[in-house]
Amino acid sequence: MQDLRFVIVSFDGLRPDLVDPELTPNLCRLKAAGVTLASHRTVYPSETRAAFPSLITGATPDHHGMVGNKFVDRSAAPPRYIDTSDANLLRRLDVESGGRLYTAPSLGEILASAGRNLAVLATNTPGTTRLFHHKAEDFGHIRLSGHFREACTPDDVLVDVEAHVGPLSAAPPSTEPDRIGQDWITSAFLDVLWPRYRPDVTILSYGEPDVTSHFHGTGAEATRSIIAHCDRQFGRVLDWWEAEGRRAGVQMFAISDHGHITGHTRVSVANSLRAAGFRPGVVPAPDIDLVVVPGQVGALYLADADDVNVARLVATIASEPWCGPVFTRAKDEVNGIAPGSLSNRLVFADHVRGPDVAFSFRADDTIDPFGLVGGTFYDNNRRPGLGLHGGLHPKELAAVGIVAGSAFPSVGSASTLPSGICDVAPTILHLLGIFPPQPQTMGGRALCELLRPGLAPKVATRSEIFEARLSSYKQVLRRVTVGDTRYLESGMAES
Repeated sequence: MQDLRFVIVSFDGLRPDLVDPELTPNLCRLKAAGVTLASHRTVYPSETRAAFPSLITGATPDHHGMVGNKFVDRSAAPPRYIDTSDANLLRRLDVESGGRLYTAPSLGEILASAGRNLAVLATNTPGTTRLFHHKAEDFGHIRLSGHFREACTPDDVLVDVEAHVGPLSAAPPSTEPDRIGQDWITSAFLDVLWPRYRPDVTILSYGEPDVTSHFHGTGAEATRSIIAHCDRQFGRVLDWWEAEGRRAGVQMFAISDHGHITGHTRVSVANSLRAAGFRPGVVPAPDIDLVVVPGQVGALYLADADDVNVARLVATIASEPWCGPVFTRAKDEVNGIAPGSLSNRLVFADHVRGPDVAFSFRADDTIDPFGLVGGTFYDNNRRPGLGLHGGLHPKELAAVGIVAGSAFPSVGSASTLPSGICDVAPTILHLLGIFPPQPQTMGGRALCELLRPGLAPKVATRSEIFEARLSSYKQVLRRVTVGDTRYLESGMAES
């Protein structure tokens, strides 16, 4: 059997419904050469530094432990606020915890144990870049950032790439689309990494269109322009694959980590909680009884998280017009301990690092100024009309998924069977023959229906609906199961 290698190309924050022949001709070229995952989804929270850990562990956040872009670390004394965009902090946390930054094995670790390697090239934040392979320096594997030297390893490979491609550039201001970084990592792969090192698995992560969507709007001209630019860089990779990579056994994955919806109504969660008698803050402190972690997904950490306080907190936010689905620790298989809340186990958020109350802002199916479905309340200092993600709207959960190569014979087809970001690592490991068995933490599945179309065992699919109410507040969570694997479809609140 041909020795397989893999290239995973990620477009951060790209909605699947923005993939079309005019804007993304090269992604469409890959679709014609492979299989489109038409019902592909991400995890909750639909944030980058929860989703990409799910990509490389095959696990949901309740197993891998990256419960959001930011969280409160209660294992420290006193508790501390963690921003996972900081690569140096993540390294320190891994060392301090005895290698338990992730609470699930990662793809890089698993490949290293089998004598194989993972290379990463990314233009995301330095923390996100590290999270793709947080132990790369321990194994001598390659991890390069298009902008941040502190996320790069090993030094000699970075020197080699800079000699051939050019020096790292500073990241542009967040208000400006990042073109130079996408060009640099693409050239680094094509001109140096592949010809000299031939990684077994490569992750090439374009940090756009996510940032531009946040600051210009998901369908804005600036965002469409950077989508087209990333697609052109991907076209260079696809040209290489068609000319050389495919014959070398390279299997291609094109993905995104989440979608975006549009903020329409600005609110202040802290002001609402303060009016209800809480003493909120953004970091733990003696005079703070409730930490409100900044972000589009609500993560609330109580200083005293007994059942009465959790119930009071849920009752407070459920009465607000901005409150969407709400989750607390389990009372039973469906309900959380607070009336009106669902169990956080239903959305795979039950982890020691997780908040006492998790919520999403209320979202809806309004049409934004660019003609895209999906609107939401939000809590930041930006104007309405900009892209957001983190919650459970179907357009936030929807993710790009395209596979192509000799392992996926149904060329030009689409699979409607639900799939998700947690399925990528199990599929790669299955094709490499490294497992079975998979780690018990790995909740994703190998996409065997794509590998043996018509011959793969039939698996049962089933829809699940969960509801919770409190006074005039009602929430509905929808999931779908494929065999033993569960995927989130949506979570919405009503009054």
